Amino acid sequence: MPKNAKTTAKKVVTPARPEPLTKLGTIMPWLLIICGVVGIVASIFLAYDQVRIWQNPGYVPACSLNPLVNCGSVITSGKGELFHIPGPLFGLLAYPVIVTVGVAMLAGAKFKRWFWQGLQLGAAGGVLFALWMFWESLFQIHALCPFCLSVDVAMYVLFWYVTLYNLQQEHIKSPTWFKHCVEFSLRHHLDILVAWFLIVIAYTLYHFWYFFGQHL
Repeated sequence: MPKNAKTTAKKVVTPARPEPLTKLGTIMPWLLIICGVVGIVASIFLAYDQVRIWQNPGYVPACSLNPLVNCGSVITSGKGELFHIPGPLFGLLAYPVIVTVGVAMLAGAKFKRWFWQGLQLGAAGGVLFALWMFWESLFQIHALCPFCLSVDVAMYVLFWYVTLYNLQQEHIKSPTWFKHCVEFSLRHHLDILVAWFLIVIAYTLYHFWYFFGQHL
């Protein structure tokens, strides 16, 4: 073998890992604004239909398309009320605050830790109400409201990213053993969110297949 023979080292190529969501602080204002606007628009339509039904119990909302996709059935069920106050009125109060926070962040505002913890509590309450209302729609009302579902989507996205932001910024302290879960969630934030929506959509189709199977 020649003395000057050169050995070439084999380069081991490892698959690139997704980078953590390091720019969450940059996109957070836009997420708050978009989710807030969606919530405001849906709440306006729902509040309008609620008032019209109060005025005329025979009123049929425009989004009452068939026995399953029926805003009227959901509104008149009373399931969307909290302390006898219709849910859309809470939405008209809460979502403008979310938009204001997003705009303030774009303008350079910085909020204290207690503020983000309060927002986390509000988002948690909102997502629990959205999950409860979705459960009622499936198993008690047996109808779906497009505007309610829009609010649900906005609430799920809002809760998910507010939680990730608070964990990343350590506004919410997490134990050491949970750090790996947080890192994984930051790396695969969109994958987890999409998986959640696919599961919800799949179960909804399965639950109402007696109706969708005749029309798909």
